[in-house]
Amino acid sequence: MLLSTVNSGVISLVWIVVLLVFMYFLFIRPQQKETKQKNAMMASLEVGDTILTTSGFYGVLIDIQEDTVIVEFGSNKNCRIPMQKAAIVQVEKPEDAAEEK
Repeated sequence: MLLSTVNSGVISLVWIVVLLVFMYFLFIRPQQKETKQKNAMMASLEVGDTILTTSGFYGVLIDIQEDTVIVEFGSNKNCRIPMQKAAIVQVEKPEDAAEEK
């Protein structure tokens, strides 16, 4: 009887460990990978890059400060808006655009 109780306790412990490993690979690891990619993208920002914002606007980086950027939208040189770096979703380098043509 004692062996049966110990055996069921070990099985329960194994299931908990399997569940935690499953949750790590399904939720935590992809989130960490996405965070690393976003940080690398933010570190590679340069003046002249074309960006896409979270609101769907395309613009060109004019100036970069610590946690804000100034973005020029459209062909109107007077439409320069300061915004947070966190609002940038995608970056396209000028040399990448030249290669596609």
